[in-house]
Amino acid sequence: MKGARRRSGTSAVQPPSRGERQPGRFIRQVIALAALGFIVRLIYVWQIRESPFFDVLMGDARRYDVWAMQIASGDWIGQDVFYQAPLYPYFLGSLYAIAGRSLLMVRVCQAVIGTAACVLLALAARRLYSERAGLIAGLGLALYAPAVFSDGLFQKSVLDVFFVCLVVWIVSGLVDEPAKRSRWFWLGLSLGGLALTRENALAIVGAILLLPPGRSQSAPSHRLLHAGMLVLGLAVVLLPVAARNRIVGGEWHLTTSQLGPNLYIGNNPHADGTYGALREGRGSPEYERQDATEIAEAAAGRRLTPREVSSYWVQQTVEFVRSQPGAWLTLMGWKAALLWNRTEFVDTESQASYEESSSLLRTLAPLGHFGILVPLAILGIIATWPDRSRVAVYYAIAAAYAASVVMFYVSARYRLPLVPLLILFAAAGLSSLTTFLRGASAPKKAATAATIGAALIVTNLPLLSADLMRAATETNLGVALQTDGRLNDAETHYRRALAIQPDYAAAHVNLGMVLVALHRPDEAIQAYERAIELKSRDVDLDVKLGYALLQAGRAPEAAERFRRAIAAGRRSAEIYNNLGIALIRSGRQEEAISAFREAIQINPNNGALYFTVGSILVERNRFQEAIDAFRAGLALIPESPQGHNNLGGALAASGRTTEAIAEFEQALRLDPNLVSARRNLELLRTR
Repeated sequence: MKGARRRSGTSAVQPPSRGERQPGRFIRQVIALAALGFIVRLIYVWQIRESPFFDVLMGDARRYDVWAMQIASGDWIGQDVFYQAPLYPYFLGSLYAIAGRSLLMVRVCQAVIGTAACVLLALAARRLYSERAGLIAGLGLALYAPAVFSDGLFQKSVLDVFFVCLVVWIVSGLVDEPAKRSRWFWLGLSLGGLALTRENALAIVGAILLLPPGRSQSAPSHRLLHAGMLVLGLAVVLLPVAARNRIVGGEWHLTTSQLGPNLYIGNNPHADGTYGALREGRGSPEYERQDATEIAEAAAGRRLTPREVSSYWVQQTVEFVRSQPGAWLTLMGWKAALLWNRTEFVDTESQASYEESSSLLRTLAPLGHFGILVPLAILGIIATWPDRSRVAVYYAIAAAYAASVVMFYVSARYRLPLVPLLILFAAAGLSSLTTFLRGASAPKKAATAATIGAALIVTNLPLLSADLMRAATETNLGVALQTDGRLNDAETHYRRALAIQPDYAAAHVNLGMVLVALHRPDEAIQAYERAIELKSRDVDLDVKLGYALLQAGRAPEAAERFRRAIAAGRRSAEIYNNLGIALIRSGRQEEAISAFREAIQINPNNGALYFTVGSILVERNRFQEAIDAFRAGLALIPESPQGHNNLGGALAASGRTTEAIAEFEQALRLDPNLVSARRNLELLRTR
């Protein structure tokens, strides 16, 4: 090992000399490792094929699938600035374009990518430490339960892990040979690919530039050249994306425009360290961008560009930190604890839910989690500490990425890129454990044992409920099924979520929604009221309960719920329209007219609202106002037979027979079978 000396009483890990290497044997072992990793992933995919999760995509997976189909159909450029990282949808879209849409085919391809990641990690560990460390690292990733699970999801995690392993492998070649300029360029390309799947991974670039591999052997001028090659590789990947965003969206964005909303989600007065939608109950991808934009525009009182929306949420985050520094620091500490905890915090799909369909995943899960991996990684860092200067770049990469996750919020998918680095450290420790124990002093052994014991305790603390993770997954599955129109199946999974976690407010809210769709309003009301008891923060809950009450014939109570929603700032044409309907059914026509007019002010292009107001005005004998309303509606929907018929009725009631006849005739031209128009016309002609 260049520039290293073995110290008395230490266990510095030396990479094997050329004479000690047995490349033929190692190649055979790596091939066997690759076969094992691939077979494990294929078995897992085969076992979950009958699971309800196999064919029903939910959350981000659903959005990626739709996006990929658009790409496969020829829409390679798209519209608007990217809001979600684009590489994975383009990967899917390419597969769909080549082989058609097959969920099984995608999972098999991802099994190949996951296997390649295992091989890259094994090769990197061999370069840095030893052949034994290489095999342990590759085997560790091949059998690590969350990695196997993630490779079977329609999520970008499979690319995250692959690119991290690629970066780890390229950097391993630079540790002892930093002068290889082409490697720096390839490192930039790899980091660019990682940034297009996980934007916060750009923090790794800063870590490598501040603490580059092989820095002790490189002159400052060489290090500057190496940094330039890395940045050039990054630019080759990211500048086309930035240019595309500028062309289609009018703004320069290096990757996406979701920095501000994501930062605020993880740093606000209600944040709990994990993902929480800007509007509770609206965590689906189709709502994320919409809600972030609507809230920001409502605050600004004007239309905003994507950059302005992101800036608004950054400002809100800064205001929270400035006004409540103690709460923010406490939150940051909590997120740091969550980051290293054994629980796989889900934002869409829980590993535990998939374990019900896969005996393989159930077998791997007890040993494959952060509660074991983190202590083993600490052991590796301690055991190889004499070589710290040689591998310091990996410590910097891990620290930078961990900090970037804590800065936002923690989820199993977001922290998964740390796994290859932790496995690398763990493999180094396990492969050199005998040497370390033989050379370390008794106090050092005791200190190491105490540190590992403390890490085992801390990382295995029950910080969040595993049942909550499963309940969230069942609820997300119900949402996907409900979106597909499979209402009875959705109800089944909402009720299963509540059987797992009875106090899960989100499941009660979603159950209420599906019960309304099934025309069972009384049960829906019970579900919504239970969600209220649980202090659900769903901002639309009053609206949803109001609609259920309206469906149940409890119009006065429904009107009160709609008014509460409006008072809370939920002003929309739909809410005012529902309020108007509730008021009509409550016999409060004048108030209903006011509600419908508020709806028209919010959405002046909705012709049906004008027709509704006109009909109420006719009942109130306010014929001229009704005529004006009907004419305004017909200006928007001139081909409406009923609209012309209603206008004719108002004109006839006000004594304008000739104009009324003309409207009835127009209604019949548009719809010869409109019986009421024919009857009205006959009555006028026989007068």
